[in-house]
Amino acid sequence: MKNFFKKVGKFLDVTRKVTVNIFTAIFIIYFIVIIAMLFSGEEVVTAGKVVILNPEGIFVEEERVDYSFESIFEEAPGQYAYRDFERLIDALVADDEVPAILLDFSSAGYSGPSTLLRVAEQVARLSDAGKEVIAYSDRYSTANLLVASSADQILVHQAGAVNLNGLGGDAPYVNELLGKIGVTVHDYSQGQFKSANETITRDDMSENDRIQRLELLEPIWEEMLARIGSNRNIEVAELQNFSDTFFSFIPEAAFTNIEQAIAMGLIDEVISYPDFRARMVEAYGADEESEIGSYSHIFFGEYMTTLEEEPSLATDEVVVIYAEGAIMEGESASGIIGADSEVLKIRRAHNNENTRAIVYRVNSPGGSIIASEMIRDELFAAKNKGIPVVVSMSDYAASGGVYISTPADYIFAEPYTITGSIGVAIAVPTVDQFFEKIGVNFDGVNTSALSWDINQPMTDEIDALFAEFGARSYDRFISVVSSSREEDPEYINSIAGGRVWLGSRALELNLVDEVGGIDEAIAKAVEIAELEEYRINYLEPELSFEEIIIREIFGVKLNGLATRFMPNNILRAFAQNQQLLNALEPSASYSCLNCLVNF
Repeated sequence: MKNFFKKVGKFLDVTRKVTVNIFTAIFIIYFIVIIAMLFSGEEVVTAGKVVILNPEGIFVEEERVDYSFESIFEEAPGQYAYRDFERLIDALVADDEVPAILLDFSSAGYSGPSTLLRVAEQVARLSDAGKEVIAYSDRYSTANLLVASSADQILVHQAGAVNLNGLGGDAPYVNELLGKIGVTVHDYSQGQFKSANETITRDDMSENDRIQRLELLEPIWEEMLARIGSNRNIEVAELQNFSDTFFSFIPEAAFTNIEQAIAMGLIDEVISYPDFRARMVEAYGADEESEIGSYSHIFFGEYMTTLEEEPSLATDEVVVIYAEGAIMEGESASGIIGADSEVLKIRRAHNNENTRAIVYRVNSPGGSIIASEMIRDELFAAKNKGIPVVVSMSDYAASGGVYISTPADYIFAEPYTITGSIGVAIAVPTVDQFFEKIGVNFDGVNTSALSWDINQPMTDEIDALFAEFGARSYDRFISVVSSSREEDPEYINSIAGGRVWLGSRALELNLVDEVGGIDEAIAKAVEIAELEEYRINYLEPELSFEEIIIREIFGVKLNGLATRFMPNNILRAFAQNQQLLNALEPSASYSCLNCLVNF
């Protein structure tokens, strides 16, 4: 025993020394990097240079960065906070020394339709301000065309592709597959339009789901075509005919598409990369430091490092909190609103003595019932202190996204926000037939008459209990919304049923108070709080000391739009794979997993 404790002591002593050495090395590296940044940095020159605006990542409400040691060795797509992008456009519009902006959004993604439309609006401001805007890419998707359509010139590589595909698509329905392997899914969802579990309980799309999807997608599609048509002086019917007739599954060598796009004025011309570079050199001058004969240019991330924000001297704060992703228990991550993290974030806001109002920016298709309740409780804790709460709905505020919005004093939605889906998604699988197929039998003793798990057949008693659970959860959802909107529960029930609505329609139904964006929500919060001087505090997640070191050494943030080692936004991945997760374990949620729009 004495030798054992002696060995343990040696192990702990070695561990302590190694730990101290590691952190000492980290501190040394950290200070070397900081000193190098302070003394070796050169002034960034922007005057006379073409700004290349070529985002490669997803536009989201709030960047979620993984500042762990593991993330150092992982490559991940970028994330771009929309408010930083708007600040970039503001700077470019006001900068008279930038001769032109070059667009290439072929590698950009968007958290939803409202974000895409807002990004396109911001890019259009450049041309409206008289800036020379050139779009050049080797491939144009629907989203890329929309953003590029306001440019003065739209150019494409001669072996590229131009596609104007519609919205929507197919989803895999796995009910038959589950049946073949002996898994039976019992659906206790509440609401005739609540389609979250259809992909595991049906073999095809229900008529109700088909109706609500078309009612969402068609107005968004029409808006996109209208904007492209207006910018390019093309009739919407002609654009629709192009979409219906010309198609390229492979995003290259779409020669017929390109020819038709040029003939109708959707694209201006084709040009090779060498010819394009030569044209840009002639128009804007050569880059004297370039070894490959390029034109004078600067990438947008580097341009952003030159921008400065004037600090506000006001003490009163309007705190903006972003809630983006699927609502779940636990900690937040990219594409996930973790209730534990979210509650602490809201608590930080209402415990701050300078907080006078909270703007809660919701971008979520919903999720866990208990997690939604926890977030809602904490927002009420803020209101109980006399702090007004204004909700601003982004791309999605559906199901649980509606639920966590109910404490608000005022609710804004974007015109194409996808909201509603007031219903309950409950799926309970039983796998007794699966185990019977492979020859596994279960037996044992229990002290409870209702002891049951998914390895056993569904009994009438358990079936009735699940049905009651679903019905009561739905009744609570109706009650919460009706109380929030000061409407009769019967009326809310008539527009609920799990049905999704666009923001403009939600206004007519009194599910929201006004159509507008986050700027309008902030203005409303200022009005309710009766503030004269204030500053906006965009509340970011708190970082540990170790995470701060990792961020500073390996993930230096360049004013919001240029960050390394970004985790991918998994909101879509969550939605697309949830049906398989539901097949493995019972689930109950306020979720709208099929309301996401694919471009």
